Amino acid sequence: MPLMSRRELIGVGIFSGLCGTTTLAGAADAAPAPVVGSWTYRSFINNPDPNVSFDKLQFAVAQLTIDAADFGTLSGRLAFGADFLKLTGTITYGNPFTLRFQGVGATSGTIENGHPWIYDYLGFLAPAWPNGVDQRPAIVGTIVRTVPHSSGQDPNGAKAGYVASWIAVRTDK
Repeated sequence: MPLMSRRELIGVGIFSGLCGTTTLAGAADAAPAPVVGSWTYRSFINNPDPNVSFDKLQFAVAQLTIDAADFGTLSGRLAFGADFLKLTGTITYGNPFTLRFQGVGATSGTIENGHPWIYDYLGFLAPAWPNGVDQRPAIVGTIVRTVPHSSGQDPNGAKAGYVASWIAVRTDK
């Protein structure tokens, strides 16, 4: 096991208290278990009208997978069936943990006219409630379309700069 500095040991201790899981072995080298794994991803159109039905707010549904990676680094994929975005970015440790990453089209369904879809994501790992019952880990955040796509066919606007909200709920434990 590599030697860890006092600061790293304190960070692991704080992390353990916030999230309830980790090990010292390799803790400084790998992304922590609370974000690594499978998540059900849903994004929503930011429409403030309370009369719009909930099913009209759906922007996307996907499977989010966050891989084990170097400490502070995020990698994974956001899969829409067989098509997916490759994810790369960072994790900032704190309360809450902050995830900032970019998704770049990696399959034919996410590349148009030779140009990949590109989205930027900002998310926060929701802290666990001490008295919560059957609480599942969740990440909440916002997404921005970085480059235009869908050839103008997206009814929500295919322009770069379009912003939506998202939530991911952990599917594995």
